[in-house]
Amino acid sequence: MALVLVVDDDRSVRHMLTHSFESVGLEVVTAETAEQGLALVSERRPDVVLLDIMLPGRSGLEVLRDIQAVDRRLPVIFVTADSGSSTAIEAMQLGAYDYVSKPLDLPQLNRLVHAAVDSRRLMSVSVALSAGPTADHAGKLFVGRSPEILEVFKAIGRVAAQDVPVLIRGESGTGKELVAQALYQHSHRQNQPFMAINCAALPDTLLESELFGHEKGAFTGADRRRIGKFEQCHGGTIFLDEVGDMAPIVQGKVLRLLQDQRFERVGGNETISTDVRVITATNRPLEEMVEAKTFRADLLYRLNGMTIFLPPLRERREDIPLLLKHFLTRAQQNLNKNDIEGMSPECLELLMSYSWPGNVREMQSVVQQAVLNTIGPIIIPEFLPREVTQSNGGADPVTTWKEPTIAAAHSAEIPISGDQQNLTISDLSAFIDARLKAGSTELYSDVLNRVERYLFTRVLQETNGNQSQAAEILGVTRGKIRDRIAAFNISMERKVRLDT
Repeated sequence: MALVLVVDDDRSVRHMLTHSFESVGLEVVTAETAEQGLALVSERRPDVVLLDIMLPGRSGLEVLRDIQAVDRRLPVIFVTADSGSSTAIEAMQLGAYDYVSKPLDLPQLNRLVHAAVDSRRLMSVSVALSAGPTADHAGKLFVGRSPEILEVFKAIGRVAAQDVPVLIRGESGTGKELVAQALYQHSHRQNQPFMAINCAALPDTLLESELFGHEKGAFTGADRRRIGKFEQCHGGTIFLDEVGDMAPIVQGKVLRLLQDQRFERVGGNETISTDVRVITATNRPLEEMVEAKTFRADLLYRLNGMTIFLPPLRERREDIPLLLKHFLTRAQQNLNKNDIEGMSPECLELLMSYSWPGNVREMQSVVQQAVLNTIGPIIIPEFLPREVTQSNGGADPVTTWKEPTIAAAHSAEIPISGDQQNLTISDLSAFIDARLKAGSTELYSDVLNRVERYLFTRVLQETNGNQSQAAEILGVTRGKIRDRIAAFNISMERKVRLDT
């Protein structure tokens, strides 16, 4: 049974919280002063602390620091009548788990405490993925060992030293610019300029001017001559990203440059010679665009001196742990959060099974957000962005991370324990009558709690304990399923049942 420590100088608050938490299966100890609370933290090792901001003689913010010195993994929830934003911000900056104001919403607080208890449990297990140094200190090299990414490495090695144009293809966020940089770094032009232009980021006229330059008076606002990137980059390498978004007039000029290494500035007649290697990238179907006459076929042939296909992250799942460790280490360094030890097994399982529609770029963002959100040394699922934890459309996890299925119990009725009752969900009326006679002041919370216990247990029986299927049936996330399994003491050993 999880242990909750309530530290509050208000006797009525201590009594109310004790009654509320005990009614949902939690053990409670209380303290009136900061000194008593700190002593209980050391002696009893609670799973969560509810701490008043205004304690006799001391601020709860100071007490939080003392608690963290004893146990950094211990979730602390501030409970106070002070609803000022500055106090809340300071509390969260110090590492509080959450902050609630009086008057208290007891059902909501019960759910919050259960979530904190679950966080404590997850933080107490060994990390499944630890942060650590990587070979890529510059953050520019590839990370991966899968057969798919090894083929990319081989292709880079075969063509990097050649001056042929290279077309890099792949979904958004797969790392196409990294391929371009690798081609440049391993070429004989590595000591010459490297310039990257996003063709989709500029209007057509500006893109033409950006690439080829313009003469004074070439268009409104052209009050001086401008030297374009192809001229600036003489002897070096130009990377044209999102080349499928290039306007037809620009396509024609790029084609001529690839054929002759010559061009004219916008509004000019002088032919300028240059020596540049052109690397391009796109996530668009260029062949279909050729059929639709929105992209020149002859330009496609010229760009495609060699094509390198960059696989999406979902097709190289064995690289996910390596990439997570890489981005976790970088986020720690960039955000100065070196106290984070790693990710919990549940967090890693969730990230392994996620579909990663945004590929590696999305993973970098997800890990950074998780590091920013994390309270304590372990990253757990609740610190991940909502789009990850609420995703029901992820691909199946790799074999190592699949959930075991459990044989279901055959009973259609799940016993529900009340204060003096042992009822079934079909006898809900009798349960309500009993709570009314007992003088319950939390009947709404009690009934919803019992119904929710039955619902989650019944659906887990129906799915033979498969949490992914249960989440789909209920329309909730797998994180919610795990939270309710822990909160309701649902046993998953041999059959799905409630432990009361």
